[in-house]
Amino acid sequence: MMAQATSAASSGQKEQAVTLWKQTAAAFPAEKTPWVSIAQARYDAGQYGEAIVSAQEALVRDPNDQVANSIIAVAGLRLSTRALSDLSRQNNLTGPLRTESQDLAKLLRESLGETVLVPPPAQPAAAPQRAPARTAKKAPAKRETSSADPFSALK
Repeated sequence: MMAQATSAASSGQKEQAVTLWKQTAAAFPAEKTPWVSIAQARYDAGQYGEAIVSAQEALVRDPNDQVANSIIAVAGLRLSTRALSDLSRQNNLTGPLRTESQDLAKLLRESLGETVLVPPPAQPAAAPQRAPARTAKKAPAKRETSSADPFSALK
């Protein structure tokens, strides 16, 4: 059954593969492999909630499974990032939610050994001072690409 599911997945029939993995999981309830495969397929499809649920099923069978733990960690971060972005956009990231988010970000930084989660953009080198333009019109000068706004050259 696993071979059929893997074959279906590799030929692009992801839902058929998931159905076969679920059948395998029902036939062999102690096996973690079908659950890890379902979790990976759901993660690859961007269905992070379902990926987490399936990865948790794998961890019930093997609490040390690295793939399942990784899927839970990364899928959870992707869901959290999406939700925090939505809340921030709606200006609803306040009070206890904001405090807990900051605490979790601190824990994540410490776990990763980083001082910041998202590094700030690189500071551009100071541009040399130009002499003021004369009153005579010249062709438009090329814009500096080293400015803080990387899209300024496109204006």
